[in-house]
Amino acid sequence: MKYLAHINDYGQEQTLKDHLEGTAQLCAEFAERFGAYDMGYCCGLLHDIGKYALKFQERLHGSEVKVDHSTAGAQLCWEKDGAYGFLSYCIAGHHAGLPDTGGEGDTPASGTIFGRMKKKTEPYQAYQTEIDIPLLTALPFQPVQTENFGFFTSMLIRMLYSCLVDADFLDTEFFMKQGASFRDCGASIDVLEEKLQRYIMPWLENQNIHSLNGRRTEILKNCIKQGQKAKGLYKLTVPTGGGKTISSLAFALTHAKKHKMDRVIYVIPYTSIIEQTAGKFSEILGKENVLENHCNVDYDADEELKPMHLAAENWDKPVVVTTNVQFFESMFSAKSSKCRKLHNIANSVIVFDEAQMLPNAYLRPCIAVMEQLIRYYQSTIVLCTATQPALQNLMAEDVYGNARELCPRMEEQFQFFKRVTIQDLGKLSEDVLVQQLEAEQQALCIVNTRKRAQHIFQNLKGSGIYHLSTTMYPVHRKKVLDDIRKRLKEGKRCIVVSTSLVEAGVDLDFRTVYRQLSGIDSMIQAAGRCNREGHYDAKDSFTYIFRLEDREYLPGQRQQIDISECLLDDGRALEEPETIQAYFDMLYHIKGESLDKKKIMDAFRNNRFSFAEVSKKFQVIERNTKTVLVPKELQAKNILSVLKEQGMSKQRIREMGRYCVNIYDTEFQKMYAAGIIQPISEDMQEDCFVLEDMSYYTDETGFCLDVGYGEAVLW
Repeated sequence: MKYLAHINDYGQEQTLKDHLEGTAQLCAEFAERFGAYDMGYCCGLLHDIGKYALKFQERLHGSEVKVDHSTAGAQLCWEKDGAYGFLSYCIAGHHAGLPDTGGEGDTPASGTIFGRMKKKTEPYQAYQTEIDIPLLTALPFQPVQTENFGFFTSMLIRMLYSCLVDADFLDTEFFMKQGASFRDCGASIDVLEEKLQRYIMPWLENQNIHSLNGRRTEILKNCIKQGQKAKGLYKLTVPTGGGKTISSLAFALTHAKKHKMDRVIYVIPYTSIIEQTAGKFSEILGKENVLENHCNVDYDADEELKPMHLAAENWDKPVVVTTNVQFFESMFSAKSSKCRKLHNIANSVIVFDEAQMLPNAYLRPCIAVMEQLIRYYQSTIVLCTATQPALQNLMAEDVYGNARELCPRMEEQFQFFKRVTIQDLGKLSEDVLVQQLEAEQQALCIVNTRKRAQHIFQNLKGSGIYHLSTTMYPVHRKKVLDDIRKRLKEGKRCIVVSTSLVEAGVDLDFRTVYRQLSGIDSMIQAAGRCNREGHYDAKDSFTYIFRLEDREYLPGQRQQIDISECLLDDGRALEEPETIQAYFDMLYHIKGESLDKKKIMDAFRNNRFSFAEVSKKFQVIERNTKTVLVPKELQAKNILSVLKEQGMSKQRIREMGRYCVNIYDTEFQKMYAAGIIQPISEDMQEDCFVLEDMSYYTDETGFCLDVGYGEAVLW
């Protein structure tokens, strides 16, 4: 009998043996990056042996009987135990997602590994006529003595799972499309390194370390030199304006070329920075070589972008620019679609831009992943920021203790690049703050909450006054930012009231900055928007720190503010490295167990794994908001019409995101009660909403947040 895996639209048949061997070979090649070739090959070879069941073969030829083909291989591996037991999770979940281990009392319907082991499978022993089970004797590497063995093992399972899922997809895709793939892996690292060298060649001629560009060149040259060093953990602690984006790229490409690494991955906290960074990299390296992967990018809409859409599935491009959310939620996901890319993180240079923005609530599990990537998966990590987080007490000594600093003469660089004088104004009333802003020519005022930003803006009088916050949908914000940059460049009056969204990576240069008391790192980032290009002397350029009489905090912000206040009241200079170190030391000490608030690490102990449970719990951005479409522009109105007629799809969600605002639950409830917001349709009542009353959205401030329950409309 001929056993088949697939029949394509042309009536062509792929034998099961060919599919298993093809998947096994790909899976092995992917796993070879971290020394697990044999485990990868075995995983790929056994993943579909359940398809040897006669009922599955009948289904391929038209039978409507559903057949579970994943459990068979999982059971076979579980019975053999040892290294095979880890493959059970990968094979059981290669369609449904990585399962939890569960317990002895679980039923077959539970979906756990213990439950699946009790499941009755269709006879599949015919595999023995075509497939020989490879011999596995040991794990590809052993954990260090201090390792949480359960977490170590769970990470290996995830990586093998990623190899299997990607290999299975690719082998199946190749057969079903008869090799007609749109995939394009991009240029080699060697080619990209040459492109960057041509781009920076004029800069490297600058020998004047007493000039701004000369200092940037000094940092750049040192990054290139250090790129020849061994893999491991690096820090690039560069003051604002020091050129860390290009310098870190130069290190990454030099390092990747030296060690024959596969790609460079940039992990960035905000989508606003991603677009700017990815655009710059595309300009230098060619847009076909740079994958921008986050929730707001849409590669589906244009057939010419098909290669990028496919690359987004598995990150098969030489340069990937993504978010903290995408990176870490994928690392802890159980879904095949999110995990598919993970094996391509191995043997990569991973740059965490604005490293101080690593999510505090998940800092311990995030650090655990970083340690694993360095120790076992051949990766190098760069922590890149002007305000380096104090991770020495959280990261293992064998990793952090060997970290290298890429910035030459770091403390001296901070003194040289100092472009502002920071003054603490103490406590102000909002009226006094407004009066001071009205007296400015070009000033930025950053406050802690969206409601406060709207209120201050509405009390300001005069020309050239702008508001920026996430109450404005992304397309709207971009237009306002363009207007602000134009006015600043032309020297016109420009007073901007904003939330913290302008602090990192937004290229603005103001004469004066006002910053409401916040975390030390946030206030230093705010100061980076003042005299950014160094046109004025530092003693004539001021960043003012102020406290408002009536305080307000964002969720989780109070500790940062209290620590900052304590340090400032103690007479500390906010921008000094010792102050930054003390701030993070105190913050991490106070947070303690809340650095793993969902107990993620406890979910992987004693070889009991909670993959599915953790996948639901690990959310870098808590989903305590509702997404509201603002149909103000023609494109947004068209999207709304399509949503009502055709429902949701991944592509429509991405298109919609450019015209949406996220509203906190408390604000949403008031607006919903007042009839201001309505579900897009009855079918989407829980997920998707639209602004019905456009008087609550203005060109100046976006969504109006001053809505009370008393405004409710009775229908």
